Amino acid sequence: MDGEKRKRSICSRQEPAAALKILKDGNNKRDEIPDRVTLKKEIGLLSACTIIIGNIIGSGIFISPKGVLEHSGSVGLALIVWVLGGCIAALGSLCYAELGVTIPKSGGDYSYVTEIFGGLVGFLLLWSAVLIMYPTTLAVIALTFSNYVLQPVFPDCVPPYMATRLLSTVCLLFLTWVNCSSVRLATRIQDVFTVGKLAALGLIIVVGLVQICKGNYEGLTPHVAFEFSRTPSVGQIALAFLQASFAFSGWNFLNYVTEEVVEPRRNLPRAIYISIPLVTFVYTLTNIAYFSAMSPEELLSSNAVAVTFGEKLLGMFSVIMPISVALSTFGGINGYLFTSSRLCFSGAREGHLPSLLAMIHFKNCTPIPALLCCCTATIVILCIGETHNLINYVSFINYLSYGVTIAGLLYYRWKKPKLYRPIKVNLLVPVTYLMFWAMLLGFSLYSEPVVCGVGLVIMLTGVPVYFLGVHWKSKPKCIYDFIGGCPLQSWLSKIEVIPISDADRAESPASAISSLVIPAWVIERRTLLPVVMVIQ
Repeated sequence: MDGEKRKRSICSRQEPAAALKILKDGNNKRDEIPDRVTLKKEIGLLSACTIIIGNIIGSGIFISPKGVLEHSGSVGLALIVWVLGGCIAALGSLCYAELGVTIPKSGGDYSYVTEIFGGLVGFLLLWSAVLIMYPTTLAVIALTFSNYVLQPVFPDCVPPYMATRLLSTVCLLFLTWVNCSSVRLATRIQDVFTVGKLAALGLIIVVGLVQICKGNYEGLTPHVAFEFSRTPSVGQIALAFLQASFAFSGWNFLNYVTEEVVEPRRNLPRAIYISIPLVTFVYTLTNIAYFSAMSPEELLSSNAVAVTFGEKLLGMFSVIMPISVALSTFGGINGYLFTSSRLCFSGAREGHLPSLLAMIHFKNCTPIPALLCCCTATIVILCIGETHNLINYVSFINYLSYGVTIAGLLYYRWKKPKLYRPIKVNLLVPVTYLMFWAMLLGFSLYSEPVVCGVGLVIMLTGVPVYFLGVHWKSKPKCIYDFIGGCPLQSWLSKIEVIPISDADRAESPASAISSLVIPAWVIERRTLLPVVMVIQ
């Protein structure tokens, strides 16, 4: 450094009235820290599309076909479920496009519900997402990745339990490091692996179309496709939609990083309009390809649908399939880490999670504490072992949060009718989605009351946590002293992270500086503001 001033970060912006914040580095030289630090706007239209596509196409298309067929009872109805699942995702994404440009905050559902309904409802969505929804989904994708990578090593048996967990953990730690290091690098990885996973599904589709051209489409003819092995109940069809919804989950994830999107009012809706129809088209053709090569009985008995498909049609090149699926899930892990960490970040910024999760690296502008939190929660879920049993809970909570958010759209229109909305969807779009949503959840509760009940219980456990941790303002000083002296704060002092600038938190230069110099956590507007932590 030799006395030269460090260049200001791309993610900083100077305010004329802000005081210069200075600290000492290890050589007792004086370095400048940016006065205001914000997340970088580095996500263009292409990266926005790959975030949506990359988050949707993870492990779901390789896991859910079996569940959809099992609950629907026939090939024809299963294909209808896949097409309608994409249409419902498209309706929901249109509503989220309006919310995303009307309330331009990172955090997705959580930020919108908090803005519209208040802190408690927003906290319950945040609680269920951080506690179970995203860690479980990440764990399932990571285990799918490790199982497909290890399958060629253990061709005649199931990969060992410890081997799959260890590889999943290594993958998570590596991608967490990437996301901590650079937003640009993380989005480039997402771009590359999204192309890779589309290529993998493209291979399945092309091989399936070749089979159809050869005349192997008997199972897709109407009189065979709609031959039911058993007549499905309405509840079973609802469960088939829940299975498909797991494969489509992630369509709303671009809304979690709205603040990092370049020109969000233009690129957010464009990315949605491009990505959702493309994924629906690819998913439908992929399932048609599966059914062109496998009978319903073969698909239901397969533990790895894509691998069974490859073994039947690709011969000696069948090893391509597990590699392709592994690449697909690797990109899915990266996308989920990128977006779910922004949810923790947004929750901390609103005061609903510990404020250290709202801190970002002042040079890389990455939310390191939030990323570490997401990684740790996922590793804990991995250690539990029964992650696949949680998929139905995740799907139920997902759909519940979607419905509450889109109901909030209607309420917000009534509450603030004159508010400027760059995008305003037809009223039939949210109403149609909510009608389908109510029917789906109603029949799901009827068919699987235990699964849905557990999902509700998981969400409602956040009520006492909210009132004790957030709503209770006059906590004893010993609680703040304990938090301020926690080992994690000492550990974070070894990395260069500082609080995100926020108009609600620092209304004046004096308040910004005071949060820098007080050697403990201070109370301001019901929110604990952390001290600035920099490398010493």
